[in-house]
Amino acid sequence: MFSALPAPARDVALLVARIVLGVILIAHGAQKFFTFGIGGTAAAFEGMGIPLPAVSAAVAATVELVGGALLILGVATAVVGLLVVLEMLGAALLVHVGNGIFIANGGWELTGAIGAAALTLAAVGPGRFSVDHALGARRDPAGAR
Repeated sequence: MFSALPAPARDVALLVARIVLGVILIAHGAQKFFTFGIGGTAAAFEGMGIPLPAVSAAVAATVELVGGALLILGVATAVVGLLVVLEMLGAALLVHVGNGIFIANGGWELTGAIGAAALTLAAVGPGRFSVDHALGARRDPAGAR
């Protein structure tokens, strides 16, 4: 039975997933830092009822911008993935769930998709084409996932 892609197709799929998710996160983080600014993002967060809006804005922008870059490279993939999951869970619960599923209505579909992708990468690892794998392969002859 075909249950998973064989290597190297699996590793290419994980690379593509990391790049796409990383680009999406970088775009959102850059928007928070450079388009709206942390002050503008904090004001928007405050209007949405997000606790500690200035801190939350800085943390969200950093997780997205830096985390997105790290995911593209495949560095600290499990840690970054879990941080993104926590951020998306917070966004979904605090802002989006009450608006239904569709993003056009402010729903949770984007936060859910980003969170699920990040959780998957945290669970299965970055694949062979990553810094994590290169470093893990040096430490562990069996190789890192």
